[in-house]
Amino acid sequence: MFLRRMLSGGGGLAALRAARAVKETTGIVGLDVVPNAREVLIGLYNRTLKEIEAVPKDEGYRKAVESFTHNRLQICQEEDDWKRIEDRIGCGQVEELIEEAQDELKLIAKMIEWDPWGVPDDYEWREPSPSEGMKMI
Repeated sequence: MFLRRMLSGGGGLAALRAARAVKETTGIVGLDVVPNAREVLIGLYNRTLKEIEAVPKDEGYRKAVESFTHNRLQICQEEDDWKRIEDRIGCGQVEELIEEAQDELKLIAKMIEWDPWGVPDDYEWREPSPSEGMKMI
């Protein structure tokens, strides 16, 4: 009855959104509620997809990051409610997802700096001599 009255009273969707649950605590010490978590996540996921482009396309790390980030971004774009986002992603609270996305951005920067897929400029490959052969350790 209450829901029908709210929807027919001109407020419609805005009234329904106002009636949505408001998160008061994460229940995790030191992790504050982020009231606009959905928008924050969308921004972080878009930034992640932009920054991962600096990693070579054929690298497994890039493929994995792009895959799960596209999936999570799509969920955040499809859902307005923080609880539905948490349920669909299934990897913790939205505040934890924010921390994880921030950590991923830091890792992307480090991976680009470390360049684990590159070959050092001073590297020279040479064929092992027959006397070296395959040595067992």
